[in-house]
Amino acid sequence: MTEPREFTPLSVAVLTVSDTRTAADDRSGQTLRELAAADGHRVADHRIVTDDRYAIRAVVSAWIADPGVHAVICTGGTGFSQRDVTPEAIEVLFDRTIPGFGERFRQLSHASVGSSTLQSRALAGIANRTLVVALPGSTGACRDGWSGLLSEQLDVTHRPCNLAELALGL
Repeated sequence: MTEPREFTPLSVAVLTVSDTRTAADDRSGQTLRELAAADGHRVADHRIVTDDRYAIRAVVSAWIADPGVHAVICTGGTGFSQRDVTPEAIEVLFDRTIPGFGERFRQLSHASVGSSTLQSRALAGIANRTLVVALPGSTGACRDGWSGLLSEQLDVTHRPCNLAELALGL
């Protein structure tokens, strides 16, 4: 039998990917920071970058190289417009992809947006023992992703397994 664990807060970095958002109107990034804090996690950093694969990759690369960051959550740039490049920017950094994340996210978001969920390229992977996630840029998508997946998976007390243990090296 698995021994119960006490909750351990993780350090979470949030990246908003947008050509138009600023600190004053970044509702998705703010939503993710609030949800992480409400669940007892620490927000290690927050940045906003334009829809440029190299700018995205540079920020995410720095965070996954930082042993003080356990999870990186990107919001925005996951659709199919020409400027939506978040998946291409971060997927090359993954040591392992978590295919079930995108599948489950689209299943959850179907209740909110119906078949339009097909246009979400939400994904997740592990890079240097850091969970890296890309969610769509809407606040609803961020809430769906957090409440339906991340809240449990970033909690070491969640059983039978969770991604927090991996990020913490347990």
